[in-house]
Amino acid sequence: MGKVLVLYDSASGNTAKMASLVAEGAEGIPGMEVRLRQIDSATADDVLWCDGLALGSPTNMGLLSWKMKRFWDEPMAPYWMKVDGKIACAFSSSGGWGGGTELACQSLLTVLMNFGFLVFGVTDYASKLTTAHYGAISAREPREDGTQAACRLLGKRLAEWVAVFCDGRKDQHPLNKSDIRLAPG
Repeated sequence: MGKVLVLYDSASGNTAKMASLVAEGAEGIPGMEVRLRQIDSATADDVLWCDGLALGSPTNMGLLSWKMKRFWDEPMAPYWMKVDGKIACAFSSSGGWGGGTELACQSLLTVLMNFGFLVFGVTDYASKLTTAHYGAISAREPREDGTQAACRLLGKRLAEWVAVFCDGRKDQHPLNKSDIRLAPG
């Protein structure tokens, strides 16, 4: 059984709402065990436990939050090279569009790559004009249907990759599924 951790920091509650949606998407894949953890209560054991990690942070000047950075700099530092090869993705919320949300996702992905995680973005369209190439993003609370769909799709795709690569369940590969993909535009 695959194990997915949704680890997040949230200052206003917006990233926490995104985390719940990401977890909901991951839970949609049969046989996944999903753990949702806020950064203040997370431990290195949570990261060691998982096969796949969705990492979320509010956008702070186009970067990840200081709490999230501290978690990787301090509690996780002794485990560098011990999580190599796990699968991961990112999500972030900001105060408004143009606030650096995709840059924050890239900073999260950079941290993950430095620890050896295999990171991904989602090319599928979650809704019209909505993708998660760098991760799921939201301006403030994820109220719009497309934003919520992107969060769920990110979690679903993480669980699919865990099922394929960790559990050997080739039937869960996104290209082998018969669900309808939305066309761009």
